[in-house]
Amino acid sequence: MGEIIACANQKGGVGKTTTVVSLAAYLALDGLRTLIVDLDPQGNATSGAGLDKQQVEHSIYSVLVGDGRLEDLIKPTIIEGLSIVPSSRELAGAEVELVPLAGRERRLAAALAPVVESFDYVLMDCPPSLGLLTVNALTAADSVLIPIQCEYYALEGLGQLLATIDLVRSHLNPALLVKGVVLTMYDARTTLSADVSAEVRRHLGDQVFGAIVPRSVRLAEAPSYGRPISLYSPTSRGAQAYHDLATELQRRDGRVAAAPLSPAWVTQP
Repeated sequence: MGEIIACANQKGGVGKTTTVVSLAAYLALDGLRTLIVDLDPQGNATSGAGLDKQQVEHSIYSVLVGDGRLEDLIKPTIIEGLSIVPSSRELAGAEVELVPLAGRERRLAAALAPVVESFDYVLMDCPPSLGLLTVNALTAADSVLIPIQCEYYALEGLGQLLATIDLVRSHLNPALLVKGVVLTMYDARTTLSADVSAEVRRHLGDQVFGAIVPRSVRLAEAPSYGRPISLYSPTSRGAQAYHDLATELQRRDGRVAAAPLSPAWVTQP
């Protein structure tokens, strides 16, 4: 059975979508059957994986609020082995529409159950909030991946997210684990990034991945071309970082032999 990973942080602009699309692409390129579930009404993971979100007729909304089947919504992407369940603008109203529904926190878990065995990894891109969409993702997930940007307010809100994870464990999903923390937007030219990285590692220790994602123009450009960084600029620093992250994730999960990472562009704190 595949592993379901929710990528979550209630702060916006920390690299959740970039992490989901880039990591999923490298997992697929490594031969792993990978599915992205776009739970963000902005639909950036949908467009970043190469789909025209304006042309999406049926999205994850129809599963969460209606009686649609998730297996009918899975679309292929430009990378073999990588599929996606797209988002749409109507998902913006789902937070309110879910409130009166029975089993509102478990609707995504129920929808994923018939398809999860068909994939090695299911990565869910959560919206920048701790509302019902994110709670659905955490209830359905085996683990949580938390991107944290290497900026001044990096740890702001992390305590609230971890408290939400604890609540979900207590009431909805006792087996939920923290897969790890990914440091993003690292700027090697500043001492601030190094200081924040060191502080996060001091607080969270081994939960922080060794691979660090740099602040990168190429990473910022890739979504506008509808291509993951692995296809848009495979030799860039951002691509190397996410390749290293995919390798490290697989190694933690016992899928590949241990090998040293090679983030030559950064000095580890």
